[in-house]
Amino acid sequence: MKTLTVTLDYGRTGLTVELPADRVVGPLAIRDVPALEHPEQAVAAAIESPIGAPALRQIAQGRSDACILICDITRPVPNRTILRPLLKVLHEAGVPRERTLLLIATGLHRPSTPAEKEEMLGAEIVAGYRVEDHHGTRLQEHTLVGTTARGIPGWIDSRYVRADLKIATGLIEPHLMAGYSGGRKLICPGVAALETVRRWHGPELLEHPNADCGILEGNPVHEENTQIARMAGCDFIVNVTLDSRRQVTSVVAGDMELAFLEGVRFMDGICRAAVRRPVEIVVTSSAGYPLDTTFYQAVKGLTGCLPIVKQGGTIILAASLTEGLGSPEFQSALRDHPSLEVFMERILGKDYFVMDQWQVEELAKVRRKARVKLVSDGLPADVLSACFVEPASSVESALAESIADYGPGAQVAVIPKGPYVLPTVMG
Repeated sequence: MKTLTVTLDYGRTGLTVELPADRVVGPLAIRDVPALEHPEQAVAAAIESPIGAPALRQIAQGRSDACILICDITRPVPNRTILRPLLKVLHEAGVPRERTLLLIATGLHRPSTPAEKEEMLGAEIVAGYRVEDHHGTRLQEHTLVGTTARGIPGWIDSRYVRADLKIATGLIEPHLMAGYSGGRKLICPGVAALETVRRWHGPELLEHPNADCGILEGNPVHEENTQIARMAGCDFIVNVTLDSRRQVTSVVAGDMELAFLEGVRFMDGICRAAVRRPVEIVVTSSAGYPLDTTFYQAVKGLTGCLPIVKQGGTIILAASLTEGLGSPEFQSALRDHPSLEVFMERILGKDYFVMDQWQVEELAKVRRKARVKLVSDGLPADVLSACFVEPASSVESALAESIADYGPGAQVAVIPKGPYVLPTVMG
């Protein structure tokens, strides 16, 4: 039997697997486009000639202070490439360094460690600026900027709300609920309070069929956080897209909505990969470090491939899980329910809420369609078994079992970079 050698994104090193070549569909990948030869220069040019807004240099004139939102460690954003030209322009326009805050949009994730701040920003920026974390569970640190048409309160970090100049940076990539990350998402959920996120990530929005990867039109999750971001205000964004090697392929800057949509159009054109028909088995990843450090984040690798797996099929996920399951609240949502069906009954009945329950809800969507076999060095088999997945010692052994289940006609789609790719069925 001929085999195909594929390296899945896994932790910091990758995981090389051997797959039966005659059954493999793919590997499915982001379409190759040339990486920018001088990405920092491209950021500088985008800042000077933005989309739907005056140049940042003009906007910054006369502003007394600035708050710049940046992603936390769970996103591989090239922050230094973005920030160096951005900060240069701000200071030339008169915004002083000592009144420029870099606010890490942690959402409801844990705070950043000093080492992570240095990894994200570099020692020079960390030493030269105020770099602070958002704390989503501290309502007293937020300001109510308004309430959406669906009744969701917009509690946003007061440091951002008070800032004279508001800037959001980030990465445009497929997102399992909001369609695409970037733009408005640095504000909500990036610097939103739990009181906002619990409604924004509530089942009344997440169970909508358009609350899914790659969908903006008619997606209530996208509509709500866009409205909250408008109420909070945003003077300027700088977003990038990345290729399969995490090199910058495009830069958009300017108006929070118009520039973001331009970046989405670019990303949407390269991240979709089509198969002729749904397959019995999908082998995938959660895109490696930093996305696969916890089971909470790794769920994204499962949801992304749902469009191409047959009902009753199997997803084989490789994720390092070096930091374990995720938050204590996420762990309790898994632990306190005998089945995902019972969990869904509770959250739909509105008598239950726990922070991070939305990722268990996304796992329930996956399990309604497919079995899940999980390969990881980070957690023992008994812990994984309690997460409504089947632990496996290797991708190869999990695949052999699955092929035996589905028979000689079974096809296997392979997605080495997991949720960065949007797989679709032709037609």
